[in-house]
Amino acid sequence: MIYQNLEECLMDLEKNGHLVRIHEEVDPELEMAAIHMKVHAAGGPALLFENVKGSKFRAVSNLFGTVERSKYIFRHTWEGVQQVISLRSDPMKAMKSPLKHFGTGLAAWKALPLQVSGGLPASFEEVSIADLPLIRHWPEDGGAFVTLPQVYSEDPEKPGIMNSNLGMYRIQLSGNEYELNKEIGLHYQIHRGIGVHQDKATKKGLPLKVSIFIGGPPAHTLSAVMPLPEGMSEITFAGLLSGRRFRYSYIDGYCISHDADFVITGEIYPGETKPEGPFGDHLGYYSLTHPFPLMRVHKVYAKKNAVFPFTVVGRPPQEDTAFGALIHELTGDAIKQEIPGVKEVHAVDAAGVHPLLFAIGSERYTPYQQVKQPAELLTIANRILGTGQVSLAKYLFITAEENQPLDSHDVEHFLTYILARMDLHRDLHFHTNTTIDTLDYSGTGLNSGSKVVFAAVGDVKRELCTQVPEVFNDIKGIEHAHLVMPGIVAIQVSEFKSYDDTQKEMSELCEAIAAKGPLPTCPLLIVCDDSQFISESIDNFVWGTFTRSNPSHDIHGVNSYYENKHWACDNIVIDARIKPHQAPPLIPDPTVETNIQRFFADGASLSRLHK
Repeated sequence: MIYQNLEECLMDLEKNGHLVRIHEEVDPELEMAAIHMKVHAAGGPALLFENVKGSKFRAVSNLFGTVERSKYIFRHTWEGVQQVISLRSDPMKAMKSPLKHFGTGLAAWKALPLQVSGGLPASFEEVSIADLPLIRHWPEDGGAFVTLPQVYSEDPEKPGIMNSNLGMYRIQLSGNEYELNKEIGLHYQIHRGIGVHQDKATKKGLPLKVSIFIGGPPAHTLSAVMPLPEGMSEITFAGLLSGRRFRYSYIDGYCISHDADFVITGEIYPGETKPEGPFGDHLGYYSLTHPFPLMRVHKVYAKKNAVFPFTVVGRPPQEDTAFGALIHELTGDAIKQEIPGVKEVHAVDAAGVHPLLFAIGSERYTPYQQVKQPAELLTIANRILGTGQVSLAKYLFITAEENQPLDSHDVEHFLTYILARMDLHRDLHFHTNTTIDTLDYSGTGLNSGSKVVFAAVGDVKRELCTQVPEVFNDIKGIEHAHLVMPGIVAIQVSEFKSYDDTQKEMSELCEAIAAKGPLPTCPLLIVCDDSQFISESIDNFVWGTFTRSNPSHDIHGVNSYYENKHWACDNIVIDARIKPHQAPPLIPDPTVETNIQRFFADGASLSRLHK
């Protein structure tokens, strides 16, 4: 089925058991998000909220809540899209087998956007921001946000839809200092596509015209988050994935998607910002209030009977986890094309994606050496940390397959493989005073922190402990030591006070461990506030450890030393305690959690999902 609009998709999902309607009135203030979270956690269906308090418009969430449902939505175009992306990465395929790829070229031609004459579609009406479902997701959020927008801008130096950018940047609709109906906030960084356009407009002394599309065929939403091959526009990809050309026109100089459910137009003026946030984000914490670009609202349009799609962002896994899986399946080979020697790169979702990367490369530089050590792997690591979104990573664990296949998605096995082979005197490589994810508050400032590469290759160097070594029971200051996985132990100590205090504290701890003698079976120690929590699951371990630590400041070592400016140690100690400067974690409102139980009670819309 080729969906003409979002409504057709929802009807198809409902017909085939993938969607449930919620008839009761639901409050967009925390309730809708809480219901979504509960249903998503249970692997439940898409949710159509038919009675949103304060708005005449319906809303839908959990549309992409599972990979299976997402692939069902795109079932008729998925294979063709994969073939087109493959050809963009390796155009020689088409030359070698032209008949085989004839249909692919035809699909790509059909994907070209179609400009429609006649101005504003008759199905659109002009509304205001206040008319929209103003959904607030977490108790400390700064206001209502659009979480699935398609933000459209054009290159001021080369205007036109084929030189446009379609990105997904969160939109704050209300709260803070925004004047309702006249101003909204856009959260994006200058290096993103729209940021490049804004920079060019600013140099010309002109405002940047922006259109925000909400809804429309689901393919348009997914297109806004796709990292596409060089030269392929998001608008073209939207047509390709939807199986239907992207239809648009221009009104007052703004691009209007005829397929969207809602369109917000406006301008970003040079140098204009307002405080944006806080916002519950995908790391599982609040991103705090910072100045971000202000958009002056020009017009807001809505289709008659429009549906407002949204998602809830929080500690993984969430709906954006399925987004990530879809993107990887469609473009997973792209990074192999971009970085020679790379076999696999896995941004670990449970750790909030950007903080932690696992990679499998190749090691071909010195096959004649008897003693194997990372060489090509370090070149590959530097390329990874300088490439696109993966450059935001803080921790990169990289190895090469030798005598056995490796799966970077098996977190415990992958880490065990590396820790058993790492030379801790040689194989840690730091990058200090550099950039990290803007949403990551473990660093020294906004977008500022450090990175570390853990590289390993060759034969097993150590057996890893499978229970907590006895020495931790006799060291003053250590409480409740727990085994996380082979070779990794979580130890609980007093709460973090300041980095001045920590240097002395961690030095004394490392000296106390060293005094007990060598501890080769335990290469990695996690210092934390709650060792029981960290050791309860692998997800807790990677989330709690890698979102709460800054490598340059929070990695310490037993018997550590410098040799020719290279840092080395016998045992790595990561301080993963919560720091005062870090953002607070996301905690649901208990009153709201109690109130939404009415939707799951007998006879209510979600009663069949009640456990």
